[in-house]
Amino acid sequence: MHNDKLDIAQILRRIPLFQALSQEQIDNLAAQTREKRLHKGEMLFQKGDPPRGFYAIAYGQIKLAFPSASGNEKVVEILGPQQSFGEAVMFTDRPYPVFAESLADSLLLHIARQAVFEMLENDNSFARRMLAGLSLRLHGLIRDVESYSLRSSAQRVIGFLLQRSGNGDHDGRDVEIDLPTSKQVIASRLNLTPETLSRIFHDLTVAKLISVHGKHVTVHGVKRLREYEP
Repeated sequence: MHNDKLDIAQILRRIPLFQALSQEQIDNLAAQTREKRLHKGEMLFQKGDPPRGFYAIAYGQIKLAFPSASGNEKVVEILGPQQSFGEAVMFTDRPYPVFAESLADSLLLHIARQAVFEMLENDNSFARRMLAGLSLRLHGLIRDVESYSLRSSAQRVIGFLLQRSGNGDHDGRDVEIDLPTSKQVIASRLNLTPETLSRIFHDLTVAKLISVHGKHVTVHGVKRLREYEP
C-alpha cells in the first residue's frame, strides 16, 4: 500500500467528471474530500448502508455486486482508476443497493455529498457533467440487459475480449490481454457460471483464436475473433 502524501486536488483533476473545473473549484472539492485506502478483499460498504457522498478511484480496483438468494453474488461492475461510483445513490438518499469490495490494494477518494450539492447549485457546467456521467452509466446498464438478453454466452465472452483488445485489427498480430480480475468474477460480470466461461475459453483455444495462461490471454488475430461464429 502506498504511504506517500497525497495531492488530492491533483488526483481529482484526473477524474473525467472534474476535468472542466477551475483550480478554485477543485481546491474547494479537495477540502471536503477524504482518502480511503483498502487492502485486497476489504469491504468498502455493504448493501443497505447509507451513502454520504460518492467515490473516485485513484488506483486499484473495486467490485460492485449484490448477493443472490443462492448464496452466490452477481457482479454489477468492475471499476478501475479514474472511474467514479455512487453518484446516483447519493442523489436518491436511499441505501446502497450493492456492496463494494476491493479486488486489489486500492486508494479511493470520498467526495462529500454537501460539497457536490454546493457545486451543483453554483456551477451549471458541473451539473451538466454530472448528468452526462449518470446518463453514461444508465446506457451501460441498458447495454448489459441487451447483451444478456440477446447475445449468446460465447458472444458475451468474445465481446469482453474484443473490448480489452482495444480498437483496430492490429494487422492480424497477436494481442496480449491481462484479465482485470479472477475468472470467477469475470464470469459473474458476464452473467455466466465459471464453468461456462472455462468451456468457452477452451472452445476458443481449440479454434486457435486465443491462448490462455492463468489470467493472461493472447488473442491470435482480433479480426478473426470478431468474425468467429460459435
